[in-house]
Amino acid sequence: MIIQQLLNGLIVGGVYALFAIGFTLVFGIHQVLNLAHGAVFMTGAFIALYSVLGGWPLWAGFLLAMLGSGLLSVLIEFGAFRKLRKSGPLELEFGAIITSIGAGLAIMAVAQKVSNTQIMRFPFETMPVVIFEFFGLRVSALQLVMAACAAILVVGLTAYLYRTAFGRQVRAVAGNERAATLVGVNPNFVYFQTFFMSGALAGAAGVLVGLAFNSIHFVMGEPYLLRGFVVVILGGLGSIPGALLAGLLLGMMQTLTVAFLPSGLTDTIIFSLLFLILLFRPHGLLGKPEAGAMRGR
Repeated sequence: MIIQQLLNGLIVGGVYALFAIGFTLVFGIHQVLNLAHGAVFMTGAFIALYSVLGGWPLWAGFLLAMLGSGLLSVLIEFGAFRKLRKSGPLELEFGAIITSIGAGLAIMAVAQKVSNTQIMRFPFETMPVVIFEFFGLRVSALQLVMAACAAILVVGLTAYLYRTAFGRQVRAVAGNERAATLVGVNPNFVYFQTFFMSGALAGAAGVLVGLAFNSIHFVMGEPYLLRGFVVVILGGLGSIPGALLAGLLLGMMQTLTVAFLPSGLTDTIIFSLLFLILLFRPHGLLGKPEAGAMRGR
């Protein structure tokens, strides 16, 4: 029973990690919190839903959700963050919080209007209900798809950041934007990349969550924004490996507490453990005192 719940937690944690990696990617490069990230997550779920309802296959809806969410995230960068970079660090941090909250509220208002404030669901036949058994463990086809998508996207992002020239530019800007500019790196192109990747990961996570619970509504991103923030803090600010590890741990903690303890205690236990961990690791599991710049090694 415990092993089964740990397996379920790993799969859920993989989705948390997708969401949180996008969140921490923006923070690691820009030093700001994008509080519209939950709305981008929700948008991905809606794009996939309406694609399926329009007759598109699920895989096409998934790709469209990633593309649409990535472009929406880039639009948020242009509208809410770009002009703020010309101001001082304090104005940037505070202004980014305000403008990203406003952008998120505007996106949710559009989704509320489109959905008429109703809970939307994928058609029943979108994902066949198939159960596999491995060594006494039960795994559904949907869980396998969720795990595969999360693993492919995380591996792909890692390869992009650490095995390509564009990824080296991203890491250069994260380390020192002025020095990177002097050697020919265009920071605006790096900002475009990071926001697009962040939004695409959030959109993918939104589709997977929408499929897992078959419940899509205009405020579905807000609880995940809070959990994503917990993951980012727990893993270490700006640390992508830390966000991955913390996302998996959070998923396992959640499934274990739901399975063996009263459901009302889930958030209490999660935040209590977060408090205890930060007492001994103030910079997070894989964070460092100079938290901020994106780290992956």
